[in-house]
Amino acid sequence: MEPNQQELYEYARKRVKQKKRVYFHFILFFVGSVFLYIINKWLNVDPEYDWYLWAITAWAFLFIMHFIKVFVTESFINKKWEQEQIDKLVARQERRISQLEKKIENDQNLTNL
Repeated sequence: MEPNQQELYEYARKRVKQKKRVYFHFILFFVGSVFLYIINKWLNVDPEYDWYLWAITAWAFLFIMHFIKVFVTESFINKKWEQEQIDKLVARQERRISQLEKKIENDQNLTNL
């Protein structure tokens, strides 16, 4: 397998693993939410206070953050974006270096006169 194909394969494998974890997190969230409800309401663990809603809300927030990271952030800020940013910074540094070299040449020319 060529290095470029290997890199694409590794990236695809990483993305599939991330998505698999989000799906597992959702199933765990769903089952856990039902379990928390059952504990609070059916097993009468502090039934006068609906504490399960706070736990489910906090867990839902964490799940939403996980979902956003995998499906939104990673889809925009991926390997291609990263390479574009690196290329942009390298080009900016090269321009700055050439400007400094020209300035040094000009200064040397002025001192030689």
